[in-house]
Amino acid sequence: MSGAAAAGKPPVFDADFLRAFDALLRWRRDVRRFRPDAVDPRLIETLAQAAALAPSVGNSQPWRFVLVESAARREAALASFLRCNAAALEAYEGERARLYASLKLAGLREAPVHLAVFCDHETAAGHGLGRATMPETLDYSAVAAVHTLWLAARAHGLGVGWVSILDPAEIAAALDVPQAWRLIAYLCVGYPQEEHEDPELERAGWQARCGVAFDRR
Repeated sequence: MSGAAAAGKPPVFDADFLRAFDALLRWRRDVRRFRPDAVDPRLIETLAQAAALAPSVGNSQPWRFVLVESAARREAALASFLRCNAAALEAYEGERARLYASLKLAGLREAPVHLAVFCDHETAAGHGLGRATMPETLDYSAVAAVHTLWLAARAHGLGVGWVSILDPAEIAAALDVPQAWRLIAYLCVGYPQEEHEDPELERAGWQARCGVAFDRR
């Protein structure tokens, strides 16, 4: 990338940058195995600032970040995961159930940072622009912030795990957030124990990555 951006001109993303960006996308992983090393709080702030550059419907910026530092609240998240994970296991049978039970699906015990991301459904920012016909775009905006944070974390050598096997109502209650906030993601953040280009679920035999094909109409 050229230095033109510093002079107020749009940057030129050269071939080296594009190769590095492609590598960033390929090496972004859902991490469940973390080292216990502490993460500098300033780095987490840097990631949040990067996430705030994500697109949002009507410039609503509805994302709300909650650092979960209380041991009791972390335990509540873990308890919710354990209950929901046990219930999810019951939906499978035979070999698929055995495989599911063998998977490590969260790093809640090991991750030094727990970060909950909510969408504020009562935000006044944006004045409702763009979401009258598709109100779900408010949630999609928060999802875009999560993905932006995820890529930024990988670029800084951190791993992120998105824990979706949780009861959103239990998490909202445990964190005592405003009623209008909807849980979008509960993230574990820290330095990964190991790094792989292929997803862990693919290595474990659960599901291979699917290619992309256009449906032409």
